[in-house]
Amino acid sequence: MKKTAIVTGGGRGIGFAVSKKLGMDGYQVVLVGSSSADAYEQNQKELKEMGIKSHYIQADVGDRTSHDRIVEETVSVFGGIHVLVNNAGVAPNIRADLLEMTEESFDRVLRINMKSNMFLTQKVAKQMLKQPVEGKKRGTIVNISSCSSEVVSLNRGEYCVSKAGISMLTKLYAARLAPEQILVHEVRPGVIRTDMTSKVQEKYDKLIQSGEFPIARWGTPEDVAEVVSVLCSDRFLYTTGDAINVDGGFHIRQL
Repeated sequence: MKKTAIVTGGGRGIGFAVSKKLGMDGYQVVLVGSSSADAYEQNQKELKEMGIKSHYIQADVGDRTSHDRIVEETVSVFGGIHVLVNNAGVAPNIRADLLEMTEESFDRVLRINMKSNMFLTQKVAKQMLKQPVEGKKRGTIVNISSCSSEVVSLNRGEYCVSKAGISMLTKLYAARLAPEQILVHEVRPGVIRTDMTSKVQEKYDKLIQSGEFPIARWGTPEDVAEVVSVLCSDRFLYTTGDAINVDGGFHIRQL
């Protein structure tokens, strides 16, 4: 039986690049997104033309009532779940100074970015435990966080807190699930060219030009997807709970 991967936020940007790469690796892919399927019709067509079996589920991952449906529909369509990529995430609607951040914005960002990660992972892990071990491990969970899990941005503190929370969830689930042969990893993208970063392109262009990034270019969704691909393969079997930076070396501190 072919293995199946769920990718939240899988219809565009980093999520779509991950979906496409895992499909090329041989996975059946379930793309989860908050918009209607029509919004990603062209991307789904691209997967089909590549011979990738995919299924789209419209769901708000921030709504816990959707998690059972995501798991049940995936199992119904493809028979099981072998990979979960927690990629869905949002930025604050308004970048406000830390002293002006609203409780509503904080709750929204943490609900979608972090709380959904906690409880969708819980549902998927329980499904994985019902399945036999196929190959060298039972399953893989990859959390897409951000360099913002460690880098302070005073005008989007809720985003930083949500990503730092994902880092801890990665370690918690890695420790809990390692005995069950389920490995959990974190990928920390830096400045990646997506819809989310397009609003601040000029700022990041200047940072790159000023030498803030040892690898002096924008990252691409494909850069992230390649790392996820390796983590989901059988090439990392004695590693769990770690974070891999995909940030052009931005995390390196220099004097």
